[in-house]
Amino acid sequence: MSDQQRLRALLYSSVAPTPLQRARFERFIELKYSERCYFLWVRDPNIIDGFRLEVGSDVYDWTVEGRLSQLKDAMRAVRVEPGEDIIPLLKKAVDDFVPLAAAEEIGTVLTVGDGVATVSGLKRAEYGEILIFEDGVRGMVQNIDKKSVGCILFDGDESVTAGSPVHRTKRSAGVPVGEGFIGRVTDALGVPIDGKGEITPSGYRPVEHPAPGIAERQPVSEPMRTGLLAIDSMFPIGRGQRELIIGDRQTGKTAIALDAILNQKGSGVICIYVAIGQKASSVRQLVTALEERGAMEYTTVLLASASDPAPLQYIAPYAGCAMAEYFMEQGKDVLIVYDDLSKHAVAYRSISLVLGRSPGREAYPGDVFYLHSRLLERSAKLSAEKGGGSMTALPIVETLAGNVSSYIPTNIISITDGQIFLDTALFRSGQRPAVNVGLSVSRVGGDAMTGAMKSASGSLRLELAQYREMKVFTQFSNYLDDSIQKSLRSGETLMNMLKQEQYAPYEEWEQVVILCAAIGKCLDSLPQERFGELLHSLCDRFAAKRPDIVDRIRSGSKVSEEDRAAIEEFARAGSYA
Repeated sequence: MSDQQRLRALLYSSVAPTPLQRARFERFIELKYSERCYFLWVRDPNIIDGFRLEVGSDVYDWTVEGRLSQLKDAMRAVRVEPGEDIIPLLKKAVDDFVPLAAAEEIGTVLTVGDGVATVSGLKRAEYGEILIFEDGVRGMVQNIDKKSVGCILFDGDESVTAGSPVHRTKRSAGVPVGEGFIGRVTDALGVPIDGKGEITPSGYRPVEHPAPGIAERQPVSEPMRTGLLAIDSMFPIGRGQRELIIGDRQTGKTAIALDAILNQKGSGVICIYVAIGQKASSVRQLVTALEERGAMEYTTVLLASASDPAPLQYIAPYAGCAMAEYFMEQGKDVLIVYDDLSKHAVAYRSISLVLGRSPGREAYPGDVFYLHSRLLERSAKLSAEKGGGSMTALPIVETLAGNVSSYIPTNIISITDGQIFLDTALFRSGQRPAVNVGLSVSRVGGDAMTGAMKSASGSLRLELAQYREMKVFTQFSNYLDDSIQKSLRSGETLMNMLKQEQYAPYEEWEQVVILCAAIGKCLDSLPQERFGELLHSLCDRFAAKRPDIVDRIRSGSKVSEEDRAAIEEFARAGSYA
């Protein structure tokens, strides 16, 4: 075998090895790689002590710097429990440290472009592992082929060139987590971008993590109130549920999520808003709205804007989910909004096409379903043994011309526990939130309702369905008798009742009082132009006159016939108008 065909081994040191040392190196390589090598010594005056051995793409760093790097990794591996003193643990880690002649793979960049790099020489690289490129650029392994790996870059590809070295970290991608992130705005990697200084994390979590198993969960039964009457009364969301918000562009999808965040004030729920592919100016306005209403005190905003590269938009929802899991595992309740997963899928499609994955339906790769299922399945209501925390997900998906049968909407509908469908025609007619009652559903249903809400909203969906059907059949009629006109007027009252201004969530007792009055047909005579104003007046006056009923509703108990009659009597009297 010629020297060119044999395994190439380069030994770097400041002093030439003795014949005995050279023989030991060759013997080590022969035993390690099961073949003889072409051995060459290279003098390197920068190595003060020790040596660096390169065998193919493997590097054995026995220099001072290499041993200090191993010690640094050993210190990083120290795990500290809350309240535990770290000093004795660090001393023990130093005392027990024994440097090893372990190989480090160093790869070479083959191609780079569009935020994706192809790297050779990393035979043992793992999917999801972080790689370090020149100038500290970080990347994550996404493709593993026989001769190369595909890697997405998080810090831009301007300084990465073909032929530059790539180092493995043997660590999966993770983000910093902790209480310090509450009230802050960060990028997709947890770096603060709000100009309020650095954040001291409580720890790090991998962005990819298995979803809790069935034995680690408990049934969803506690309501996650949005403050929106149209949702809380007909499509209740439970803590630990995944409820999709779907509709065309500019139909109020983000407004519903924003109101849901505002309604958590004082409830102890921590909120995380993940903006994917949104304009930075739009997110800035959203953060301002949250700050003005005191909601940033319990909210974290994570931004991967439209100007950020596709890899950051891809990793953003997983990073937000990892932050939410930190609080969930502490027994806390978390509401997380993914706005929106349509842009997330497009970013993933861009990455996949550059990586050379085969395109399928609508040019998406075949694993696009797994892209979102492994994200949304991490939402759960944990069992009491696991602390009882919960993560409620509100993913947002944008449709085109109301087409819910396209690829990404159908995928996510099949993953989630229901959907709030927003109708463009309803939105343009002034019905806001523009919830389409016929196409919306919550698969948790009454399990996430209190007894008061369940008893108050019992026949609402049926009456709305009857109104829609009657309106269709009577729109071309010239003559309507009094009973039909009365039914249409009652239906219009229910539709007006469901209209709600943004940033004005109702408390549950207010929703129950309004429902009892409207379903009891006590509000049909109210003028439409002042309907919302009069509803607020009704609630304020009723709370002042009958605080006993309000307290019983707040306790969650079923509305009795006597309390319902009292609400209807007060509403008919019209003293609030």
